Amino acid sequence: MRNWLFAILTLILTIPPLAAQEVEWSVDASTVINNREGGDDRETPDQTIAFTRLAPEVGVSLMEGTHVLKGGVVWFQPMIDNMNGYKILPTLYYRYNDKSGWHVTAGLLPRSLMVERSPRYMWSDSLNYCQPNIRGIMVQLIKPTGYTEALVDWRQLQTENQREAFTIMANTDWRIAGPMRLGGHIQYSHLAMSRHHGEDQHVNDDVIINPMASLDLSGRTILDSLRLSAGAIIAMQRDRGTDHWDRPAGFLATATARWRWIELDETFYTGQRLMPLYAKFGSQLIQGDPHYNNKTYSRTDLVFHIVSNRFIDLTGSLTLHVTDKYTGFWQQVACRFYLDNNLWKRRHDNNYLKSGRLQQLY
Repeated sequence: MRNWLFAILTLILTIPPLAAQEVEWSVDASTVINNREGGDDRETPDQTIAFTRLAPEVGVSLMEGTHVLKGGVVWFQPMIDNMNGYKILPTLYYRYNDKSGWHVTAGLLPRSLMVERSPRYMWSDSLNYCQPNIRGIMVQLIKPTGYTEALVDWRQLQTENQREAFTIMANTDWRIAGPMRLGGHIQYSHLAMSRHHGEDQHVNDDVIINPMASLDLSGRTILDSLRLSAGAIIAMQRDRGTDHWDRPAGFLATATARWRWIELDETFYTGQRLMPLYAKFGSQLIQGDPHYNNKTYSRTDLVFHIVSNRFIDLTGSLTLHVTDKYTGFWQQVACRFYLDNNLWKRRHDNNYLKSGRLQQLY
């Protein structure tokens, strides 16, 4: 970890002085304790997940923030009696910010730069915990009325024994008229072969398409926020050894409401089993939550934002999973602390610090 920080600081400090150069820094720390009960198989086992994650970054911005180069590390530490099991991942990326709303980011970049977290049928909670960085490139158009973003994430490099894997994803959401919004999600995951593979190993594909229509009623009710969404999910999965495509599909509806410090999130899916190849390839090919490998699935999250402002989000949550086979119950305590150079400049402005909300990671 020290070697990565030293190399990044050396690179930044050797950049010659340029007009409008500014040092940027941030510290992102989070802790999660998640007790999972009710799983009935190896895909959704009973377990307790507890860890702390620390992600410091430092860099420079040029031309009033148009060009940004930042680097750091992500230290993932399970809560155990010794230091075993930890993981340290490098973060190093360039970001171009245009005043028209275009942003281009390349390198090892944090997923927190995405406008919103990927849906859980595409990116599970467990992967969100342990894979905080995108390894590739992301292009975004962000406007007051909505956004579109596309990214490529190289998840595994081909070696003698390791299979090559990458994911291409696109997300979008735009206000059409009044509270009406249209958007959706598309994801393609590719699992290739290792360099010297056996005859039983083949290339595999996973495609998910999810158009969504939404009503954003925030500010139109007594609630602080209220959003209702619905759409279809179409999945296509193939093992090229048989060259057969599985094409499951279903209907997805979500509702999110918040009043002061209480938040309620409901997700309901019904249709065919979305992940017919999950038992064979697991998260190497399919990154989504295996709960969606049921014909009916409901997830209800009751979240209590105990402390919530621009730099901290301390939550307690109760999550109920109901499928056509079993019922699961999760209890979670999570805390995210975030501080950067811009927040530090306004650290004495209590009204500003209290008036905003920090993005929830988990």
